[in-house]
Amino acid sequence: MRRGFIPKRLFSGRQDQKIEYLPTKIQTIPGDGLRWIDVLNPQREDVESLAAEFGFHSLNVEDCLAKFELPKLDSYDDHFFVILSFPPIDGKNGMGYGQLSMFVGSDYLVTIHQGDLQPLNDLILTCQDPKTSRSIKSTGFLVHDIVDVLVDDLLHMSRKIIANLEDLEEQVFNDSISVAREISFLRRDINKLRRMVRPLKNLVNSISDDIERFESEKSLELYFDDVIDHIDKVLETLEESRETMDIYKDTDFMLSTEKTNKVLAVLTIIFALAIPATVIGTFYGMNVYLPGVDAIIPGDYSAFLLIVLASIIPATIMAIYFRRLGWM
Repeated sequence: MRRGFIPKRLFSGRQDQKIEYLPTKIQTIPGDGLRWIDVLNPQREDVESLAAEFGFHSLNVEDCLAKFELPKLDSYDDHFFVILSFPPIDGKNGMGYGQLSMFVGSDYLVTIHQGDLQPLNDLILTCQDPKTSRSIKSTGFLVHDIVDVLVDDLLHMSRKIIANLEDLEEQVFNDSISVAREISFLRRDINKLRRMVRPLKNLVNSISDDIERFESEKSLELYFDDVIDHIDKVLETLEESRETMDIYKDTDFMLSTEKTNKVLAVLTIIFALAIPATVIGTFYGMNVYLPGVDAIIPGDYSAFLLIVLASIIPATIMAIYFRRLGWM
């Protein structure tokens, strides 16, 4: 079962932070009359150099360097800036948080991100491979391709969640084990993914509208509509998964409660059947005089047998009565 991960503390990016910087990798992918610059694990001087070259706003530079920033779109005269959230899958920590920042102009695209987004890396390799026929026609088509491959990866993640739910279903209805922790981990991944996907639909709509000014040949509305359809499918799957998780949670709680009640019922019956012996032992174990204590009972084991019978007979009667009531 995959287990998700989310940092215990998140920073806005505009405070002094102790961040473990990873090696920076800058790639330039040429296209038909445009440039695509991808920056992995950016340093401040790298982003500021790009800002000086293309005229990016200083606030957007800070957003790119932030460890966590809410999805947004800022539009300017000659370009627009957008932040998208996508969850990369880490082999050790499960579902994490991935932020992709894009500066989109008429003849350039700058993508900036912390950590690897595998679908984006695959797209870069495809565009760089001379054996493939895929070429960068325009920034509009390129932005669509990037968003499309990342959303397709979300579809793949949603299918993984469905597969995990199917595996979990067999364990939920197994009385011998409890899956409360597994349910909690999967619910956390589902909620985390929902928080990332929900604002994505409006952002893709805004990108589709804003990018039209850079496209002279044909509209990209149909292409982005297809991406939005995929986002709707992901959201629908996540909603169904969340409802299923609520059912599993209630079922696991009821089964665990029923198991606990059965154990308590057995212990209660054992305690009730021991009451006659406890009462006899309590009375005759006190250091006070009781009638009949000095009576002589013939036989070496007569007193012992009398005490045993006095304990067993009431317990047997109680057991028969409990069984008739259906308690045993």
